[in-house]
Amino acid sequence: MSVWQLVAVGLVMLLGLLGVLVPGVPGQAIVWAAVLWWALTDMTPVAWGVLIGATALLLLNQALKPLLPPRRPHETGAPRKTLTLGGIGAIVGFFVVPVIGAVAGYVGTVYGAERLRLGSHGAGWTSVRSVMRATGWSVLVELFACLLVTGAWLGAVIWG
Repeated sequence: MSVWQLVAVGLVMLLGLLGVLVPGVPGQAIVWAAVLWWALTDMTPVAWGVLIGATALLLLNQALKPLLPPRRPHETGAPRKTLTLGGIGAIVGFFVVPVIGAVAGYVGTVYGAERLRLGSHGAGWTSVRSVMRATGWSVLVELFACLLVTGAWLGAVIWG
């Protein structure tokens, strides 16, 4: 696979990661389709292993989705900008501190944005708890699954 094709697959995955943050956009399907595109083009055992692992993980995530609280972003009281910044913070955190950085990036960014908006520490943490109850867990679990798939793809491309 050429470098430009790998860049294109990476951009499609990034689009899928951002799609997880937008209600109504099938972010998981976009990430999975990018892995499928790569595996069908690369045709190595590593590529097929990543595709099988991605399929299993994303299907498990879909099976567990009904157990999570539904997304209710209008009930948080936080603006959509805060939720979007939290998702971007999770994506950046995942790659800065592999795996566990996603949670810290999401919660930390939401707290920072809400503290700036509301002006106090207590109000910021109250807003973070409200966001996590209303949307945070479902968004974070779905985003985390897509980030794991993206990380596996990136690892396979670099070291595989």
